[in-house]
Amino acid sequence: MALLFCLLLGGSAVQAQQRNMVLSVEKIMRDPKWIGTSPDNVFWSEDGSKVYFSWNPEGNRYDSLYSVLVSGKNMKKVSAQERRNLPSPYGRYNKARTKKVYEKNGDIFLYDIKSGKVQQVTNTTERESSPSFSFDEQEVLYLSNGNMFSWSHSSGQVRQLSDFRKGRKPVAGEPKDAQRDWLKEQQLALLQIVRDRETDDKAQQQQRKADSPKRPKEIYIDDKSADNISLSPDERFITYWLVSRPKNAKATIVPNFITASGYTEDINARTKVGDAQATIEFYIYDIQHDTTFAPSMKDVEGVYEQPAYLKQAEVSAGNSTGGSKAKQPEPRATTMYGPFWSDNGKHAVVVARSADNKDRWILKLDPATGKLSLLDRQRDEAWINGPGISYGAGDIGFMPDNEHVWFQSEESGYSHLYTVNVNNGRKKALTAGKFEVSGLKMSNDKKSWYFTANKVHPGEQHFYRMPIQGGEMVQLTTMSGAHEVQLSPNEKTLAIRYSYSNKPWELFLMDNKKGATPRQITESLTDEFKSYNWREPEVISFKARDGVDVYARLYKPAAAKANGPAVIFVHGAGYLQNAHKWWSSYFREYMFHNFLVDQGYTVLDMDYRGSAGYGRDVRTGIYQFMGGKDLTDHVDGAKFLAEQHQVDPKRIGIYGGSYGGFITLMAMFTQPDVFAAGAALRSVTDWAHYNHGYTSNILNTPYTDSLAYAKSSPIYYAEGLKGALLMCHGMVDTNVHFQDIVRLSQRLIELGKDNWELAVYPVENHGFTEPASWTDEYKRIFKLFEENLK
Repeated sequence: MALLFCLLLGGSAVQAQQRNMVLSVEKIMRDPKWIGTSPDNVFWSEDGSKVYFSWNPEGNRYDSLYSVLVSGKNMKKVSAQERRNLPSPYGRYNKARTKKVYEKNGDIFLYDIKSGKVQQVTNTTERESSPSFSFDEQEVLYLSNGNMFSWSHSSGQVRQLSDFRKGRKPVAGEPKDAQRDWLKEQQLALLQIVRDRETDDKAQQQQRKADSPKRPKEIYIDDKSADNISLSPDERFITYWLVSRPKNAKATIVPNFITASGYTEDINARTKVGDAQATIEFYIYDIQHDTTFAPSMKDVEGVYEQPAYLKQAEVSAGNSTGGSKAKQPEPRATTMYGPFWSDNGKHAVVVARSADNKDRWILKLDPATGKLSLLDRQRDEAWINGPGISYGAGDIGFMPDNEHVWFQSEESGYSHLYTVNVNNGRKKALTAGKFEVSGLKMSNDKKSWYFTANKVHPGEQHFYRMPIQGGEMVQLTTMSGAHEVQLSPNEKTLAIRYSYSNKPWELFLMDNKKGATPRQITESLTDEFKSYNWREPEVISFKARDGVDVYARLYKPAAAKANGPAVIFVHGAGYLQNAHKWWSSYFREYMFHNFLVDQGYTVLDMDYRGSAGYGRDVRTGIYQFMGGKDLTDHVDGAKFLAEQHQVDPKRIGIYGGSYGGFITLMAMFTQPDVFAAGAALRSVTDWAHYNHGYTSNILNTPYTDSLAYAKSSPIYYAEGLKGALLMCHGMVDTNVHFQDIVRLSQRLIELGKDNWELAVYPVENHGFTEPASWTDEYKRIFKLFEENLK
């Protein structure tokens, strides 16, 4: 039921005068274009003369492409013809960075940077992808229809380098049949003409085979898919994945009720955690010897080592290996990424990750034998993650000497840059400290590193330059907040997307020099948005009960009254940072918090345990118990507000979406005397029903660690509800399914609880898109707090 009342409440007359515009939920939750559209998708022209970016200063339905000269002059909207003719901002360069190969609209193009000439390599109805230069740079390599091809720049000839075929290899001749075999033998024995023709046929087949041009080996892959196809620098080896999709996995279905057809339509969605997952096998095709084989992990250190939680479960169950004959251990399932080759083509490394995500290995690969030699192993009894490490191989490559590999690791507790010698395994840290680095890039001359780090403060992101072998980190950016930097091709200029906590993103240009002054290029904000004096939240920290510093944004009324109400906001995603000094992705919530403060509320928005930006221990603080330390951080935050900021401990509310909705439910069910009211939005109610990739990292799987799921799922604690609970959920949510909230609603009904309500949004997915839905949702949230906290 839509709420009809209109929230046009302002603060005091003095506050309203100071801030000019009076906030309301309706104003805040409009189409975000009322704020102004920040520049985005920033990239340089290949010659470095101009910067391109998406922008919408006119408030049109869609953004347009703009450009500005490196001098900061002549900013203009790019014509449709110029936009179509631009090379893709993605692609691969040759070593001298004079040519670039890229895919556009499913075809491959070669771009000469000096002349600006574009040569189209392919023009087919098939999609060609993943272009790169061969080691000698005389050919362009690309993939098409599941195979690798090369195109010669000099001759224009196309060669097929692999021949992966679905199905099984045909068996020569017909299946054996005794009767038919006897008849054939009889014919050959009785008739000369049959014998002569048989001999001629065999001779012709042999001649045709001898006359045929050399083709790549036919590799039959059954019903699997070939992927990650790569050619070695000497063109002797092709490495590839064989991906097997599980046949017995059960996908979920999300009903879509509001459709153009008038019929309910099913959306095929994800599987649930613990269901069968795709498997990936890493193979090598030795072209010289016409053989294929899979390198084995069986001799790699740690591959047989089970996670600690499984060992403990065995001990608890009395199934230790003492007494009866020990079961022969099996290597854990792994996925191998790469290979990554040195610039001289002499060394290759691969990255292997265990399916349980407890181990990551960096291994030297001998492609001729498949031998793997350990260079680095990172073990985490929780799960492997962190900047530059999160997915797949992570950030990795070779140093200029071709003898050392660089990579990121959380070995110290924070994600830092390391090198390891491929010959002797000696490792060295190039950065260190209680901060994290990300976005590593080697300079064109290979003498320096460029990267982003939060060294100054966990809530600030700056751009740095550092000598290639480590040393002084030179901070190039200085404005407090966050900087997303794109280096010009000649590395003389920085294109910076910058924002502060109360200032949305704008585009700046700056010389690549310490102390240089950034020049603001765009002015994106509307006069209406600027008419309100948006608060700069104070970024503070308080001590949790175990002594850990918890960072938070604090919003306070100018003249806070003793024993006033407070609201705690819980950001989503878990592994995300929001208590920082730049413009939040939760900009609607930021504006809502300003509105709440105008109404006399104090607001706290914290980076609880599990959040990003604070290193490994904070990241993994929720392992095997979501709703543990992450929840007690919020309870400690409530205590902090009461003791330090004159908040009435009986008038504290809590709200958040997704993971924030989950924490809200756990708070309302397990800490009912701390939180008087809560709004849980698009909430996970039972982790056994969420996806595999995210959930299995933190809670393992339901059938191997059922206690972790029971401890972490709100549906098991619903009988603890005392305060007022609002739940809001989109009905076509393909991330946290509507089924989650339906199951919890039924549980609350069966428990006889009556202090809760559910608002459903028929056209919304996990992230709402319609202003009407946002407005309805936040009017309900505000009403909840007004009725229960004031």
